[in-house]
Amino acid sequence: MARTLELQVTGFEVGHAQHGYHPITLESTRGPILTRLYPVPEGTERAVITVGGVGGGWDTPARDLYPWLGTALPSEGIALCRVRFRHPTVLEEAVLDVLAAIAFLEAEGVTQVGLVGHSFGGAVVIQAAALAPQVRTVVTLATQGYGADPASELGPRCSLLLLHGTADRVLSPVCSQHAFEGAREPKETRSTRERDMALTKLPRRSACGCMIGW
Repeated sequence: MARTLELQVTGFEVGHAQHGYHPITLESTRGPILTRLYPVPEGTERAVITVGGVGGGWDTPARDLYPWLGTALPSEGIALCRVRFRHPTVLEEAVLDVLAAIAFLEAEGVTQVGLVGHSFGGAVVIQAAALAPQVRTVVTLATQGYGADPASELGPRCSLLLLHGTADRVLSPVCSQHAFEGAREPKETRSTRERDMALTKLPRRSACGCMIGW
């Protein structure tokens, strides 16, 4: 990153459970970070963190893929944590949000983390994975190219899977290809016949299988 920023998690507040998740606010030295945790009842050492793009909020690609994963992954013994960026257009701040979520999950007993990011969030999770040894796999969905160069630092400790539409009219599949070429093994790139950056035609079950497999 061009500059060094710091963030510390100073506490957290758990809200009332709703729709299968617990709203958890991470209090930090740079402001509150909102998350939604879909837990595994008996506890787990594995978790996946998902993030969206510059749209902010609870952005999710592929027809509500992330909420759907909140049901699918816990049934596989994997907790899911969705993170809402404090500043969804600032790469460095977004990376800190993901690192804060990783630190929170680690304090809860999680030792292996997977990261999933869409568009802008693809570069975010690549950068976060390069900084966090707990991360074992990264999956990007139509990632942007800017900020994705740290993909070269992930392998062999962390695998990388890049999904991109071959006809994406917003973010060229060249973005994913560039990250793939710079990365070390284990790595894989997969294409879909999509013109939509949101990957609305991506089969959710297929995407879930990819993430569990990686």
